[in-house]
Amino acid sequence: MPSIDELIKEALSERESEIIKSTRELGYFSLAFGLFRGKLGWLNWLIMLGQWGLFVLGVWAAWRFFAAVELLEAIKWGLSAAVLILMAGMMKMSLMPQIQADRVLREIKRLELLILHRAGK
Repeated sequence: MPSIDELIKEALSERESEIIKSTRELGYFSLAFGLFRGKLGWLNWLIMLGQWGLFVLGVWAAWRFFAAVELLEAIKWGLSAAVLILMAGMMKMSLMPQIQADRVLREIKRLELLILHRAGK
């Protein structure tokens, strides 16, 4: 039994197949770097800059944690390092829904293109 993708390919004309191939799905890195363009690109750059700053501070606090001699000092730096690194990770993960939204919008535009092409026939 043929898969749904094979049935769709058989139903499409040659021109429609070319449209689908021209709007191929982007890879992860293309989608990730695409976050830094467009209307919200500046905000994503700002988030990444803040994320890197928190990460660097977290690594510095972790370094101080491992160099600490006294227990209270180790707790202070260890807790600070954990919080800073977790905050950096959360900021980075906040960009993942935007990547998914971009994928969905790209597919919707692809469908619109096919519908417009069908309507023009």
